[in-house]
Amino acid sequence: MTEPTRILLDENEIPTHWYNVVADMPNPPSPSLGPDGKPVSPEQMMAIFPGQILEQEMSAERWIAIPDEVREIYKIWRPSPLMRAVRLERALGTPAKIFFKNEGVSPAGSHKPNSAVPQAFYNKQAGIKRLATETGAGQWGSSISFAGQMFGLDVRVYMVKVSYHQKPYRRLMMQTWGAEVFASPSDMTQTGRDALAKDADNPGSLGLAISEAVEEAAGRADTNYTLGSVLNHVLLHQTIIGLEAKKQFDKIGLYPDVVLGPCGGGSSFGGIAFPFLADKASGDKRAEKLRCVAVEPTSCPTLTKGQYAYDFGDASGFTPLMKMYTLGHDFMPPGIHAGGLRYHGDSPLVSQLYHEGLLEAVAVPQLATFEAGVLFARSEGIIPAPESCHAIRAAIDEALACKATGEPKVILFNLTGHGHFDMSSYDRFFSGQLENYDYPAEAVAASLAHLPKFG
Repeated sequence: MTEPTRILLDENEIPTHWYNVVADMPNPPSPSLGPDGKPVSPEQMMAIFPGQILEQEMSAERWIAIPDEVREIYKIWRPSPLMRAVRLERALGTPAKIFFKNEGVSPAGSHKPNSAVPQAFYNKQAGIKRLATETGAGQWGSSISFAGQMFGLDVRVYMVKVSYHQKPYRRLMMQTWGAEVFASPSDMTQTGRDALAKDADNPGSLGLAISEAVEEAAGRADTNYTLGSVLNHVLLHQTIIGLEAKKQFDKIGLYPDVVLGPCGGGSSFGGIAFPFLADKASGDKRAEKLRCVAVEPTSCPTLTKGQYAYDFGDASGFTPLMKMYTLGHDFMPPGIHAGGLRYHGDSPLVSQLYHEGLLEAVAVPQLATFEAGVLFARSEGIIPAPESCHAIRAAIDEALACKATGEPKVILFNLTGHGHFDMSSYDRFFSGQLENYDYPAEAVAASLAHLPKFG
């Protein structure tokens, strides 16, 4: 009997609760701080977030119930399939078993609706009419546009300018779902106008787009802010990925030796890795030697080259100070094609777990990621998003190491989305126009010199 290559769950097996890794962390998370160095109060955060989101952001409860209304919309695409990449295994000649969770099956084509839907739901419950947000590659922007449409909310998206031009079809997806989309920096906010005054050709950054969205949300009573990564509640929602994967592995009697995910702000990596860390924390023998590895670009190497310090989550200092690995809030990353990974910081939860040695991180160069994505597409038929190609690169490297040692490891990676709207990136790769961007040490050093000082 051949082993299954597509492991499915029924609708009634969609998890009923999200997993909160905070409950199992060796040390409590470092608090978010105001500019005065004092912990930010819930009242201060209520200006841009609804109460239930704030409760989740600060919760230490291990399990948080998923509302029925959210699970009903999840049913449009969840549970997502766990796939075994047997053709890729053959192409590599590896004894390893390679599995991937295919999050590209959602309406927006990525993992991002896993958090967009509950965020829209909680804002609707709180009586909010409008949402303001930022997006890099456009996956979050399209996801919150879809979710806003599900709950009758208006959505405005500030899209990093370089991605606005690189990813026109993601912008059109947002507009199809009724959202307004502006290239950031824009002239819609003081933050954007100030940035354009300094540099009319500013390519934008996630930190800058976040500033524009937060500025708008803070200035309008009918508008709240939504974020697609970094914050605790976003990673909480994304754990549905790993929770489903665990059920799927149970069905075939296997367990991963290594779990990989692309890492920009940390949502997709935390989403697939955290539920497996729960097994490690509970003493599950299967997880004794489990490795969870975050994969980031060498041009924006937050975990592998950044500093563990308090920093702002945005470029202008509107957000609270978060303890995280950072390249400096005013670091302007190169215009690489994995737009979702161009972020100066990282999730405080991912950062703390990495700092305490419970997670690993590796940085991979741009050309090697596209080479991996093309090999995956030619083996498995799915064209991956550039962000996903980072996890594929690391999975291939792990599988090749198994080929050298003869170890039949089980490798799991998160295929965060398809690349159907990233074909201009593949076009540049095939025509030889893409290049590797070295870690810009001088730029990062200059940016880190501007880390906030307090206390």
